[in-house]
Amino acid sequence: MSELVELAQSAVDRALALGASDAEAGAAEGEEFSASVRMREVENLKQAGSRGVGIRVVVGQRSGSSRTSDLTPAGIEAMVRSALELAAITTEDPHAGLPAPEELGQITTDQRLYDPSIANMETDWKIAQAMRAEETALSADPRIQNSEGAGFETHIGTRAFVNSRGFSGSYRTSTCGLSAVPVAVENGSMERDYWYTSAREAARLESPEEVGRRAAERALRRLGARKVSTQKVPVIFEPRTARNLLGDLFDAVNGGAIYRHASFLAGKLGEKIGSDALTIIDDATLPGLFGTSPFDDEGVPSRRTVVIEHGVLKSYLLNTYTARKLGLKTTGNASRGLAGNASVGPGNFYLEAGTVSEQQLIAGVRQGLYITELIGASANTVTGDYSSGAAGLWIENGELAYPVSGITVAGNLVQMLMDLEQTASNLEFRASIASPSFLIREMTVSGQ
Repeated sequence: MSELVELAQSAVDRALALGASDAEAGAAEGEEFSASVRMREVENLKQAGSRGVGIRVVVGQRSGSSRTSDLTPAGIEAMVRSALELAAITTEDPHAGLPAPEELGQITTDQRLYDPSIANMETDWKIAQAMRAEETALSADPRIQNSEGAGFETHIGTRAFVNSRGFSGSYRTSTCGLSAVPVAVENGSMERDYWYTSAREAARLESPEEVGRRAAERALRRLGARKVSTQKVPVIFEPRTARNLLGDLFDAVNGGAIYRHASFLAGKLGEKIGSDALTIIDDATLPGLFGTSPFDDEGVPSRRTVVIEHGVLKSYLLNTYTARKLGLKTTGNASRGLAGNASVGPGNFYLEAGTVSEQQLIAGVRQGLYITELIGASANTVTGDYSSGAAGLWIENGELAYPVSGITVAGNLVQMLMDLEQTASNLEFRASIASPSFLIREMTVSGQ
C-alpha cells in the first residue's frame, strides 16, 4: 500500500510544482478472478490485474483530471500536465474545490474489509465450489433439466488517496461470491431463477449446497405461472426486488439530483414523505460490508447518516460539490474512479428492518402479490412515477398460492412511500444497497 501512496503523493507534488492551486490523486491496483461452469463442465476462466493512478487538479476555480496506467516518472509527468491543460480550458466553477482541511480524516479501527484467505484460494477449489453449487441444483428435482451455469468470483484490491491539504490514506479490500442459475421444465413450461451469496470474508459465504438448493427452489416455484386480472392489491417486495426499489430512492436523495431539481424530494428536508415504518440509513462504517470504507473518495471520513426517519426526510446524501451547491455540508458520500469529478455514491444504504418475519408479513395479506423479479423497472425520480414488468407469487388468504408472470406493477413513489405499511426482519447485505421485504398497502397490478 505504501507504494501506491507514494505514487499518488508524487502526482500531487508535481501538480503543485507546475502551478496547481490544489490537487488530489488516487492510486489503485486489483486482481480479479472468475470461474463459470455449465452442465458439469468448465466454461470460462478469467484472471486479470490492473494498476493505475489518476489526478484532479484545481487551478483557481477551474479543474481538470487525467489518469494513466504508466506508473513511471515520465507517465506521472504526462498525466499531471494533461490534467493542467484540461483545467486551463474548462469553465470556472466556484464550487469545484477540495474539502476544507477540517472536513478531512479517516476511520482508524479495523473495518474487516480484507480477508487474506480469499487471496490464498486455489483455482481448483474455486472451480469446485461452482461445480458443487450447480450439481446440487441439477440434482434437486427431476424437473431441473438444464442450467445457465454457476460461477465463483474473487476480487482483491488496494486503494490509496492523497491530496494537497494534508490527507493521505489507503486500504485493502477483498470480495468473493458464488451463484447458480438452474432451469426448470414441466409440461412445456421452462423457467429459470438464481441464487447467489457474496461477502468480504470467505467464512461468511453460504455453502455451495445452500446456493444450489435455493436456486433450484426458486426456479421450480415459477413453473405453471399464470396471469391475473388487472386490480389494485397489496404488494410485497422480497429483498432482491426491494433492493431495486431502494436504489431508486437513493437516486432521489442524491445531492446531484437535488440541486438540479431533478428529484421529487427536492426542497422536502424536514417534511413527512413516508410512513412511520420507513427509516432509511446510509452507513459506511459498518464492519465487513460492501459499502464500508475508512474515508470517501475525497478523503472525508465515512459516517452514519439517517436519511429518512419514521417517514421524515432528514438528510440528502452529498459530496463536497453538491453540498456547496445546496449550502450544506458533505455527508462523506463522494464516489469516483481514478479520474474525474466525484459523484455521489452509497455507503451501506439500507431500509431498516422490522420485527416480523417475512412469513408473518405474507400472512397479513388476504390477497395480493409477492414480487420475486422486476423486468425493465422504470422510476421517474422527478415525478415519482413507477412502473415495472414483474413476476412472483400470488397471495391468497395469507399464503403463497401460485406463480404469476407477464404482469406489470405501477404506482407513484410519493404514494408508495406513504403506503409502506411494514418491513420484515430479513435484512441481509449482499451489496452496498440492501433492504428487507416490505409491504406496500396498494399498487396497480396489470395482467389480463
